Amino acid sequence: MADLKKGARITGNTRDKLAADLKKKYEKGASIRSLAESTGRSYGFVHRVLSESGVQLRGRGGATRVKKK
Repeated sequence: MADLKKGARITGNTRDKLAADLKKKYEKGASIRSLAESTGRSYGFVHRVLSESGVQLRGRGGATRVKKK
């Protein structure tokens, strides 16, 4: 999505298009951080837009801790 000025308010049709684009990319495996970086928006903004559009957010990645015996 081009023409997104940093910090500019995104509403209406533009926000709907952005939400659909982010949703499609996230469901194909892109991370929230990578989407935020590619759009020039914050992590929180992308997270909020995905949540509002009904996306089932993935859990955090990384190593899982196992209790030592």
